Amino acid sequence: MNTEKLKDKLGDKLQALQEPKQEIASLTKPNTTIVPIDSNYIALTNNALDIIKENLKNQPLSVQLFDIVKSPSGGATSFTVPGLSGDEIYKELTGIVLDYATPRAYWDTPDPVEGTPPVCYSHDSLMSYEGKPCKHCPFNDFGSKDGESNAKACKEFVMIFLLRPDNIMPIIIRVPVTSKLIFQRYMTRLIGKMMPLSGVVTKITLDKTTNKTGQPYSLYNFEAVSILSSEESAKARTFGKQFMDIVNAAELNIQEAS
Repeated sequence: MNTEKLKDKLGDKLQALQEPKQEIASLTKPNTTIVPIDSNYIALTNNALDIIKENLKNQPLSVQLFDIVKSPSGGATSFTVPGLSGDEIYKELTGIVLDYATPRAYWDTPDPVEGTPPVCYSHDSLMSYEGKPCKHCPFNDFGSKDGESNAKACKEFVMIFLLRPDNIMPIIIRVPVTSKLIFQRYMTRLIGKMMPLSGVVTKITLDKTTNKTGQPYSLYNFEAVSILSSEESAKARTFGKQFMDIVNAAELNIQEAS
């Protein structure tokens, strides 16, 4: 048999055996490149994290640098959001919940001046910064605040990092304890539908209600108004994790009176 023809046949077979392996390798090789996608959220369509890191210049991204939306007083049904030209008023806030925290803090005075460090605090409402369980603390008992109301002396709330379409920096929405259960129920309903918080667009609104003593306050409502595409959801999850890594590196600082 012709030696050259034999070499050609063996070469063809060898190439045929190698090609599937190359194809499999290309499928199993992890893709570490974040590819821009078509989305209304500018944080998901460009190099948002690079811009954040460049502007910070290795400085910590502490909570104090965020625009914080606090619960309105007197049962108001509008949000006040800090803006470039001053405060802006919104009847509703819509965006992607990148993450949330459930801190709590105790001050030994009923009306602390804003910025006053608490006597005790916890980042997750489970364990204090000293490593003591919050559920056994007497200041976690209902009625411990003043002995007259049913309020707790230790103040707990939810910090929601909400990403809006026109901004690469999320705002922090401080949800008071009176609406904490409503948020937890919303989160649980998403779990029941196998949907991550970062996989839907959440709308937050306010209703006016009163407590047992007739004092008005604002009650928060949470609604999933749309579901993100698989590409948007994956990008939001990746962006949220990387963004919160930057925040957590600075340690969530809740040591301020609200």
